[in-house]
Amino acid sequence: MKRILLLATSAAFALVTLSCGGGFAPEAGTPVFGDFTYTGADAVYEQNPLGADEFYTPILQGCYPDPSICRKGNDYYMVCSSFAINPGVPIFHSNDLVNWRQTGHVLDRASQLKVEDTGISAGIYAPTIRYNPHNDTFYMITTQFAGGIGNMVVKTKDPAEGWSDPIKLNFEGIDPDLFFDDDGKAYIVHNDAPEKALYEGHRVIKVWEYDTATDQVVAGSDKVVVNGGVDLSKKPIWIEAPHLYKKDGKYYLMCAEGGTGGWHSEVIFISDSPGGPFTPAPENPILSQRHLPADRQNKVDWAGHADLVEAPDGKYWGVFLAVRPNEANRVNTGRETFILPVDWSGTFPVFEGGMEPLQPKLKMPAGVENHCGEEGFIPNGNFTFTDNFTSTDLDPRWVGVRGAREHFVSVGGHGLEIKPFDVNIKAPRPTSTLFYRQQHNTFTASTTLCYTPRAENDLAGMVCYQSEAFNYVFGVTKCGDKTCIVLQRNARRTSETVASAEIGDRLPVRLRVSAEGDKYTFSYAGRGGEYTDLATVSGDILSTNVAGGFTGAMIGLYATTANDAACK
Repeated sequence: MKRILLLATSAAFALVTLSCGGGFAPEAGTPVFGDFTYTGADAVYEQNPLGADEFYTPILQGCYPDPSICRKGNDYYMVCSSFAINPGVPIFHSNDLVNWRQTGHVLDRASQLKVEDTGISAGIYAPTIRYNPHNDTFYMITTQFAGGIGNMVVKTKDPAEGWSDPIKLNFEGIDPDLFFDDDGKAYIVHNDAPEKALYEGHRVIKVWEYDTATDQVVAGSDKVVVNGGVDLSKKPIWIEAPHLYKKDGKYYLMCAEGGTGGWHSEVIFISDSPGGPFTPAPENPILSQRHLPADRQNKVDWAGHADLVEAPDGKYWGVFLAVRPNEANRVNTGRETFILPVDWSGTFPVFEGGMEPLQPKLKMPAGVENHCGEEGFIPNGNFTFTDNFTSTDLDPRWVGVRGAREHFVSVGGHGLEIKPFDVNIKAPRPTSTLFYRQQHNTFTASTTLCYTPRAENDLAGMVCYQSEAFNYVFGVTKCGDKTCIVLQRNARRTSETVASAEIGDRLPVRLRVSAEGDKYTFSYAGRGGEYTDLATVSGDILSTNVAGGFTGAMIGLYATTANDAACK
């Protein structure tokens, strides 16, 4: 692990000459980031190297929750929840379920995404992607908790060519799913509130007929098909994320049950009709980790919110969310996208190994080679991501929160320039911050910054961000007439300066954050100098356990003219 982190540090040193060199000096108050390097070093991957016929799961590490998947021919497409991240709904393409490329985002225009004034865990929930062979059209249906939109659908003939503006759907509730039957009829199933709640967490699943000509539910066609969950007498909570399938003339309704935390699971029902009645399988759940020992090694937890896809060879696979807690049993990387083979040789599908402790690697489908991290395919396991900001097209893994990246970012010959907004990172408004998801419990992230603050309200640097209410700010600012580096801890309504130090006019300055589970160390260095540790702190506030919400931590390149992080 130390060797990997040292290699990452050496790479960052080598890149220093790319910024603030050759006499280049940006205008005071304007930060230029010359590079960014992120290296993951989780022990689980060191202890479990891949064989020639194996691949890692999760297939998408970091905050990629609520996966949904579909197939047209040999093309698989997968989407995930994005909440207040902008652009919204990352979309991935694969031909083999192992090697995935991110082709962009479904919601990449202002007319599609209205999350400017929402908290990080509002916005886009639980997207479902489906292909309708009857009109050769892809659909993405979701709930947008922002902009007065609610449930909505967008569509396209080709996911690579962009998606339509949202069509607002006339029903309440969340987690909508689209199903296209063999006869061309279409249906929507979704989570909703019951007419009368019997207990906290009591929800129902409804089904509607859907008119593909008008892209609207058929008024009056709704009916409740699941009340509460598998067994109402046991007061099951949060039946949600429904998906409807058809196999061998039978209709199957698969749902998450138990909430998105430690009691999360996946359950399934069967019917002779898409309108029910639906009968639960005799053996539910079909996927969960909730019953396993809490102290198991390399624990994966909270498994559920799944979707199924049939491969051309008739084999089924399931994608789902789960988490990998750190040694303090806290979840900083968020809900990630995992995959398992599914045995559907009997009446009901069964996730192979889904009720056993989930393992970090799987056998590849027959005839597939693992190219993850090569040729533009998304890496997983331990890997290094480096961006020298030499391309005007940002890597799709870079995102904003609430506001579009294009409003504050430009890339030129010297690196990434951020136009600072007069907005603090703690405000539930668009901030001038470019984010990269934390994808490992043990990682190092570093950047080279060329920046001269003009006053104490100026700051540029890095941020470790779980939400607007819980984050660390690590940046360069003014302390009176001196230039300083400062680390601020923000936890709900309390902000405090953890540490600060005078750095003078040593440009560029290198900033680094290194995490080993719950322990985060923030370090800095001037041109040609060695790193100095400013402080080591707990990552507790970067966890879902402490901060709440549905997102994972992200690492941001941040600038503001509304700084309130004072020197200590």
